Amino acid sequence: MSALETAPKTEQALRRIVIDPVSRVEGHGKVHTPLAEAERQAFKDAHGGAVVHAPLAYHHARMIELLHAAEVLGELLHDDELLGGDLLSSGERTGEGVGILEAPRGTLIHHYRVDDQDLVTMCNLIVSTTHNNQPMNEAIRAVARQYLTGHEPTEGLLNHLEVAIRAFDPCLSCATHAMGQMPLFVEVLDHEGAVVGRRVRR
Repeated sequence: MSALETAPKTEQALRRIVIDPVSRVEGHGKVHTPLAEAERQAFKDAHGGAVVHAPLAYHHARMIELLHAAEVLGELLHDDELLGGDLLSSGERTGEGVGILEAPRGTLIHHYRVDDQDLVTMCNLIVSTTHNNQPMNEAIRAVARQYLTGHEPTEGLLNHLEVAIRAFDPCLSCATHAMGQMPLFVEVLDHEGAVVGRRVRR
């Protein structure tokens, strides 16, 4: 669960539950840690209070959430309840559980069932990439409309595509590559689906 504090849980506020860092930073109320709240206000001021659609704003929003998490960790280091004694879970054993985490890439959902020996019998994961597919597709379409001229993809086009993909989903496999070196395979199709241009970056 995101550590960002939410506004009062009215029906309207519940409809604003979101799955990406920009929306979390925009749609939540005041953050209780001072440094992250100052950055959240700066984020909103930088965009004039308007709804933000800029893909690169995702990085700024993630930094605000990371700063907030660091501040909360500092608070927890002095929490006597966490530092003393054992922490035990309680309640009825059901053999099934669902966990939802707001990760830097977006919402991560885990759903498990276990048998009497605690062996996993069912596992269903809805990862951030699933949520990010649609906005990534839209960003790539926008890049193609603006930067694809003719049939042959250029290195500049590949760079813009990389920026769009990383903004929404800077996953570990992508983050291990230096900027401008992310492997990409781009094909340009005509209206009948025939390949009329191709570029590969290994």
